Amino acid sequence: MSSDIPDPYYIAFIDEAGDPGLKAVRPIDPTGATEWLCMSAVVVRAKYSGDLTGWVRSMLSTAGVQNPADLHWRNLPDYRKRIVVNELVQHPIRGFVLASNKKNMRGYRNVRAESARSKQWFYNYCLRLLLERVTDFCYQHAKREHANRRFVNIIYSQRDTHSYAQTAAYQELLKVQAKGGVLMLSKRRIMWEVLDWRLSEPVSHKSSAGAQLADVLASAFYQAADTLPPTKWNNEFAKLLKPIMAKENGSCIGYGVALQPTPPSKARLNDRQKEIFEFYGYKFWP
Repeated sequence: MSSDIPDPYYIAFIDEAGDPGLKAVRPIDPTGATEWLCMSAVVVRAKYSGDLTGWVRSMLSTAGVQNPADLHWRNLPDYRKRIVVNELVQHPIRGFVLASNKKNMRGYRNVRAESARSKQWFYNYCLRLLLERVTDFCYQHAKREHANRRFVNIIYSQRDTHSYAQTAAYQELLKVQAKGGVLMLSKRRIMWEVLDWRLSEPVSHKSSAGAQLADVLASAFYQAADTLPPTKWNNEFAKLLKPIMAKENGSCIGYGVALQPTPPSKARLNDRQKEIFEFYGYKFWP
């Protein structure tokens, strides 16, 4: 690492389940994009980076997986998923999930983003919401430890459909807007105090144990929220993750577990979908 790039104190591994498509959305459209996009982050202190591979191998070994080199949620039967999650929550990890129900976004176009030739504005928007929470957690944690500048390394589980250069450009724009005081949606902001965008990179799922852990969170919450085939709906595993989900003022609502759109009634969820969010404290008023 170049001498002028700060050493990270935290690492945040980012992954997602579902897709960001909006032109047609299930179940409104029978052959549309997924109803949900669930983005996750697993945050660890950088000092544990060398331990992550051992954690994953131990989890898979305990679950009875042969040749445990690659943790991929969708390949595990439920009884092994249960073991993996119970093992995962024993480690010094904080988890975040941004769960976006896209029905209300069906057909929406961001003309400004399109004029800037951004083809992934919705992905970037959801990532922004996730990073607002992740960076706030790192900032507040460093503040409690009386540390001046403790940076977070952002590592994305690489998808061929994403342009991480576009993502970086979008985030630089947000930074400029924040400095100029013109940032929209200003209830929260990305805490630039802990970010240096040179500490940002995509990695393959197979090569990164941290990305595999992020896959567990994204996929478990997706399985808890999506009730449409071919997903086998089951919210047990997302509930078992509660010990590691980040809290703000003692609550996961809108922080470790963030549901979009807001207020939650706008999502028009069915009773099964509501269960996981009610478990984490959300209220759905008539």
